[in-house]
Amino acid sequence: MAKLYFRYGAMNSGKSTGLLQVAFNYEERGQRVVLAKPHVDTKGDTAIVSRLGVKRDADFLIRPGEPVRERFAQMASGEDPDALLEHVDVQPVACLLVDEAQFLEPEQVDDLFRIAVLDNVPVLAYGIRTDFRTEAFPGARRLLEIAHTLEELKTICRCGRKAVFNTRRVGDEIVFDGDQVAIDGQDVSYESLCGTCYLEASGSRLGT
Repeated sequence: MAKLYFRYGAMNSGKSTGLLQVAFNYEERGQRVVLAKPHVDTKGDTAIVSRLGVKRDADFLIRPGEPVRERFAQMASGEDPDALLEHVDVQPVACLLVDEAQFLEPEQVDDLFRIAVLDNVPVLAYGIRTDFRTEAFPGARRLLEIAHTLEELKTICRCGRKAVFNTRRVGDEIVFDGDQVAIDGQDVSYESLCGTCYLEASGSRLGT
């Protein structure tokens, strides 16, 4: 039986870079992979973009309310009319890779689990656990609940400690109020901080 993996970490922990490396490794061995990301992630348009500058077009975007398992089946068979890339290779899919998985809906995460267990295709989902208010994204929460394997990807705070929280900046100001989703680059930026630096920046505030 294949498994659902959730590889998570704070911003700048190399999640997209890791995903693209996994895709490269599979394809170097002649195996087919499918890459997807949520439609809400507009950074890079239809591409998965690493902060190192490496990028690759996703095979399909996951829209709100969309049944992911059904869409994946169409993609795997080469019969997806909305595919972003033209596929002549319809060999069996060796792995499904999902970037920014925190933006998925819980039922869509359940579909990732079904793809792994019922369709026997490993699913590697990459994302962050919590937003700038330290509150879990719905997709990340569901992944933490049902994924077979959890793997933390580590990065460091500006002080040198392990970073675990994400702070949002609007201009030069760190903010703690606003919508949960604001894509990096749309007038906002993010910084990963350790617990100590986060509390210092927030005045010991956690959550809303």
